[in-house]
Order: sequence, then structure tokens, then C-alpha cells
Amino acid sequence: MAVERLFASFAALHDPSDLLDALATGVVLLDVTGRVLHANVAAQGLLGAGLNQARGRMLAELLIDSAPLQALLQRARERGEVFAEGDIALRTVASPRDARSVDATVTPIEDVSGSRRLLLELVDATPRARISRENELRARLEGSRMMTRQLAHEIKNPLGGVRGAAQLLERQLPDPALREYTGVIINEADRLTALVDGMLGPSRTPQKTPLNIHEICEHVFRLLQAEAPHGVVLERDYDPSVPEGEFDRNQLVQALLNLARNALQSVGEATAERGRIVLRTRTVANVHIGLARHRLAVRIDVVDDGPGVPPEIRSSLFYPLVTGRANGTGLGLAVAQEIVTRNGGSIEFESEPGRTVFSLLLPLGVDEAAR
Repeated sequence: MAVERLFASFAALHDPSDLLDALATGVVLLDVTGRVLHANVAAQGLLGAGLNQARGRMLAELLIDSAPLQALLQRARERGEVFAEGDIALRTVASPRDARSVDATVTPIEDVSGSRRLLLELVDATPRARISRENELRARLEGSRMMTRQLAHEIKNPLGGVRGAAQLLERQLPDPALREYTGVIINEADRLTALVDGMLGPSRTPQKTPLNIHEICEHVFRLLQAEAPHGVVLERDYDPSVPEGEFDRNQLVQALLNLARNALQSVGEATAERGRIVLRTRTVANVHIGLARHRLAVRIDVVDDGPGVPPEIRSSLFYPLVTGRANGTGLGLAVAQEIVTRNGGSIEFESEPGRTVFSLLLPLGVDEAAR
């Protein structure tokens, strides 16, 4: 039943707000000026304000950059017709850093007294947008991996020949001083071979065993402590309710360490005085990873207060050889993404100057077909 029909039948209901609160769709009733008259529970969650906080206030006061919604309301108000728009960015005053994507529909209605009202329906499209983004990234990454592996094999074969020829030449040189140059050739061939191996990523199938995710986090935390420069503060924020899951310990240590070292290098380069990195874990329910829905998953966040990811590389950040640092190889994130994908998870990130969060999402149970 359309939401506007629910309002039409409110006069016959003892407590119509109970019916609205049962909906997953956010419903906001506004007067013609855009002042909030009522908001159901789902809308209160999206707007970041309880009913007592929202009622009587202009909708624009609850939002940051409400222009897209205001334009939609204006069209419906002027023309007296239903208007809808998808994928509108919604940022609230209560949580300015958390942006959500919503599908919005505005319907002009009249209440029982004949007063003109605007009915705003908000559907959280963030999960759908994230699934679409993840699937697109997986497809692009798979094509990039195939090309990178083919290129890596083409490079690795002649490197072996160069190294072997240098070893043979070294044995024939009468002057020990000349062997210094063949040693350079051999060492550089080994270095390039290691770089190519990094491009190829992990080759073995994950060996999953029951594991407490915090054991992995603690291991990585100790390694960071040993590497952190003076002035960098390391913190832990663990959710003790996270249950055990089946993971490949060595692979996940490598993936998380790659993310944490990136954060360490970011804050180390950003400030001469102080930097901060937080390892944080949370349990999340009913989450989609790729095309699978999981009843339970663990999210491991690596939070830093560095300068953030340069905007020009954000869309290609997980591709091999893409890096924002002058001395970076561009392999750390690509390898981490490959490892996490092999373990059934995904990596997301959000970044702005002063706050960057890389989130490693891993399933904690049997997956279900995405709906």
C-alpha cells in the first residue's frame, strides 16, 4: 500500500503513528514551508534526530547541503505533483561525516482539515549503492589482475635469464673488483623479481581455521608498536562480542598489516609532532559482501589522522602500482584486496584530511544469496 494512502486512512486509526513506525521506509510529514510535522522511526534514524528534536524545525536545519531535497520539495509544492529522485546524498547535522544515499519521493497531500502538506518518503539506498560499487570494483580489479599477472610473467622470465647470465659472467671474471658490477646486476634482478612476485599476489588457497580476530589485531598492533616513529600514538578499540570465525591467519595478518603500515606511513609523513592510529573492531549484522548476504560479519577499521587519500587516485587506489607516495610501490593495497577477497571479504575506505578509515569486512558464518 502506498504511504500516502496510509495517511488518507489515518482518521480511522486509533494511533496511526504505530503503523508508520513499523515501516522500513522513512516517512516525514512537512507543511508547505518545509517544517517537520511528523517523522516515523525510520526517518528519525536517517535524519539523525528524534521526533521531539525534529518536530517544528525546518527540514533544512537537520541537514548539511539540503539543496537536492529542497529542489524536489519545491517542484512538488509548485506543480502539485509527485516527484521522485534517486541516489541523493544525505548528510545530517548530527553526523556530518557520515553520508548516506537515499531515494526520495515527495507527494503533495491534504489532511482532514484541508491543509496542504508534503509527504516525503526516504528509502536508504546506501546498501544498494555499496553493492553496486563493490561489484564494479571487483570486475575492474579482476581484469586488472589478469593483465598484471600476464605482464608479471612476461617480465619474470627474462629476469631469470639476466640473473643467470650475470652469475656465469661473475665466475669468468679474473678481477674481483669487476665482480662488484655483476653483484649489482644480481641484486637488482632479485629486487625486481620480488616486486613481480608482489604483483602476482598470494597464489595459495586460504587455509582457514577457527580464529579469534583479535589475536590477529593484537599481532599487528605489536608489529606497529615496533615500527612506529616517535610521536605516533597507537590505540585499540575492540568489540569484545565479536565471535570466532574461520580465516587464514597468515594471509589476514598480511592484509591488515599492509593497511596499518599505510596508515603509519601516512601519519609519519604528515606531522613532525604527533599522529594517531586506531585499530577498531565491530560486529555488523545482515551485511552484503559482493553478491552474498551474511547474517553476521566483523569489521576491522584502521583509522588515522593523516592527510588522507589524494582525490585523483581514489577511484583506482586498489589497482597494482597505484600509490600516492613518492617512495611507494603501489602493491600493498592491491595485495590486501586480493587476500581479503580470497577470504570472502571486502575492503572499503573513506577519507578526508585529518581522518581516513580503511575497513576490512569479513563474514562470520554461512552466506545467503543476495536479494
